[in-house]
Amino acid sequence: MATPTPQTAPTGGLRERKKQRTRDALIRAALELFTEQGYDATTVDEIAEAVDVSQRTYFRYFANKEDVAFAVQEMVEARFVEELSARPAAEAPLTALRSAVMVAWDEIGSAIESVIPLELHMRSYQMIESTPALVAVHLRRSSELEEQIARLIARREGLDVDTDPRPRVLVAAFSGVMRAAGKVWGEGPDCSVASIRELTESYLDHIGPAIAGDWRSHP
Repeated sequence: MATPTPQTAPTGGLRERKKQRTRDALIRAALELFTEQGYDATTVDEIAEAVDVSQRTYFRYFANKEDVAFAVQEMVEARFVEELSARPAAEAPLTALRSAVMVAWDEIGSAIESVIPLELHMRSYQMIESTPALVAVHLRRSSELEEQIARLIARREGLDVDTDPRPRVLVAAFSGVMRAAGKVWGEGPDCSVASIRELTESYLDHIGPAIAGDWRSHP
């Protein structure tokens, strides 16, 4: 799976800035419609009309509704992969994963807000989790991302991911913690980046004790 490219504000000329503004407007309009009237009930024509562009213009930016529904999530994931790739080689795998996600959350808030309000991002997360068609897509995308990360970790450690199960096992545990933290965050009242960062850090602190600890003697 190729590493996705973060969709941040371009530094090029007027034409590129205009294209980025149109793309961002389509994302915001789509997510507002999805969260207000439902993903299945929203059409591409409605999204395009909300931005005052043609259906043809919409398809220049997104292949379908699924792509626009996950556009911001892809940006978040790409920032994490980028940071993980840059972690010092001497870091232990779990330390590198933890450090990458913490740094990514430190920086991603402003990037999200350059496209949509954080409150809309949280509502979109809840919408995805409650839409069967998108849950299936979310699981597929998560599986593909986990494989990408496992292979990245294996390369860092000089391992063959197809013969050594440790990278995939570690990433599966890490991803499970991230999904659990995200679910709690999405159901809570605080949609801030500080909130998801704090919650993620707390959940990651419990990986070791949850796996190897004695739950009865240490509640």
